[in-house]
Amino acid sequence: MTQPLSLIAGVDEAGRGPLAGPVVAAAVILPAHYTLPGLTDSKKLSAKRRTTLATAITQQALAYAIAQASVAEIDQLNILQATLLAMQRAVNALALVPDVVWVDGNRCPELAIPVQAIIRGDQTVPAISAASILAKVSRDALMDALDVQYPGYGLAQHKGYGTQAHREALTRLGPSPCHRRSFAPVQAALPLSLR
Repeated sequence: MTQPLSLIAGVDEAGRGPLAGPVVAAAVILPAHYTLPGLTDSKKLSAKRRTTLATAITQQALAYAIAQASVAEIDQLNILQATLLAMQRAVNALALVPDVVWVDGNRCPELAIPVQAIIRGDQTVPAISAASILAKVSRDALMDALDVQYPGYGLAQHKGYGTQAHREALTRLGPSPCHRRSFAPVQAALPLSLR
């Protein structure tokens, strides 16, 4: 009797570094046979290619889930713990229970199933690459929506990262409710009474 292939869930996040918006994590279980040409780390793909691949991933995955940790959770816990929380939520939301979870990077969320961190996994493990793409596409869409809700910061352009234009807008307008107040550049833009 042959040993069945184990179900591997790849996990990755998007949005650890930005000054605004939630951190988003995705978990993906790919089938043994899939057709996803060009699957790699989301940062190496154009926005258009990411979107096309994201659609194909959601169609072909045995299971996938996307979760987030809010700005309030980031400020309360710190960005690392909030990222691990988003990852934990994504894995727990999967419709199938994986046999093992492989996470991009060097830190693992606490899970009831075996979990392993893989440095540069988003470039070498297809399920992690797929998770990286779903997390990035999902977070970019959230930032586009926040740009409409909080105009003037250019969130749709820089997705909340600390570009010069974003920092100038922060100084000019002050932080919005979607800004991470625990991050130094946001804190510096707060009135002295709120720091």
